[in-house]
Amino acid sequence: MVHAFIMVKTAAGKSEGLLAEIGDLESVADAHIVAGNYDIIAEVDASEVYEVLQTVSSSMQGLDGVTETRTYIAMG
Repeated sequence: MVHAFIMVKTAAGKSEGLLAEIGDLESVADAHIVAGNYDIIAEVDASEVYEVLQTVSSSMQGLDGVTETRTYIAMG
């Protein structure tokens, strides 16, 4: 099992709507609006790293209002 944290920057005023959309994606276990350099942090669980990358590149980055993502794979 691969566990990853996805940091998401959003366009102004888009965080709340995107939180629900991101939370509904298949591999997303949890998502939170946060303060700091990013607007949303999503936790993704998948069986392979490829599935994490697929979720981010095909699903998350395609959502209207997502301006940047950063993926961190948990090592332990």
